Order: sequence, then C-alpha cells, then structure tokens
Amino acid sequence: MRPANEALVVIDVQNDFCPGGALAVPDGDAIVPGINALMAEFPAVVLTQDWHPAGHSSFATTHSRDPYDTIQMPYGPQVLWPDHCVQGTPGAAFHPALRTDADLILRKGFRPGIDSYSAFFENDRMTPTGLSGYLRERGIDTITLAGLATDFCVSYSALDGARLGFRITVREDLTRAIDLSGSLAAARAAWGQAGITVAA
Repeated sequence: MRPANEALVVIDVQNDFCPGGALAVPDGDAIVPGINALMAEFPAVVLTQDWHPAGHSSFATTHSRDPYDTIQMPYGPQVLWPDHCVQGTPGAAFHPALRTDADLILRKGFRPGIDSYSAFFENDRMTPTGLSGYLRERGIDTITLAGLATDFCVSYSALDGARLGFRITVREDLTRAIDLSGSLAAARAAWGQAGITVAA
C-alpha cells in the first residue's frame, strides 16, 4: 500500500469515451484492468465523471456546428464535441468493468455554459471543482493520474494539479489519447515544462 499522502485519480472512464461510445477514444477500454489493479495500491481513490446537461455549450449540436470545430467562448477557445456523457444516460455511466468502490466520485462539466476538462478547475482555470480542498483536508500531496483522454482531461488535470503544488505522476500506459491536431505532443511538452513525472 502506498503512503497515506498519495491518491489515485482516475479520469472519466465512461462508456461514451470507450469503443462504441459517442466520443470514443481509440482503445479506451483497454486501460480498465490495469486501473482496477492499481486501485488496490492506494489509500485514496478518486473517480471523475463527465456529467453534462443536455444542450451543453461544448456540444457541436448546440451551435449547429461540426464536431471538432473550435469556437471562442468567454473563457477562451473551446473545441466542440459530439454530444456525450449527458447526465443520467448510459453513455455517462462508468465503464461496466471499472471498479467504482472509490473514496470520492467527482462530477464535472455540469455547468451549462462552461466545459470542464480538469479534475481541479472548470475551463476558465479559476472555478474550482473542490477536489484540491478534499485532497488537502486528507493530507494528500502526491497524485497519480490515469484515465481518458490523455491529451485533454488527464493532461488538464495533471497541469492544474502541478500548478496547485501537488506532486503529479501520469501513468501514460493507463491512458489513451484523442490526439486532435497534435494535442498529444503538446500535452507531453507541457508536462515536461511543469515537472510532471510520466510513468508506465
């Protein structure tokens, strides 16, 4: 068992991000057995869950645009996604093989007007989700990240965690990427600049 100051944060391992889902990440379900095994090592496990209302501002259909177009929102550029992880739908549920006996399940992306990639902040990088406070109250300062997708929600979570002063490790073997217009290479470069450890 890892020390009490360590947590595993598993990002968005949900049906819509796995093969057959509305925003499927290639090979996204392949990481589930490894994540389940890793959970047993940690004294604290957090699962995040993308949890959008219907008509969310990040959906291409909301703007009558094509998926993967980018628009400007008040908080900056926003990729428009296929409708996904709509609250209460099967697509928003965790992958059925994922262990869900976590200490905390954190839902994000529920505010209609702003997307939320990171486990720590909405996409304005200012509105907190509450995760930082939860971890600090438990005396946790070291975080290992896994889940979907490497170059969006995992990467944003890693960078925000490092910015907040947590020691961050990304288990890249237990993530899978969308890799939209070079986003994976950009994420890896940003991790290096932020002092994030990459492990396999």
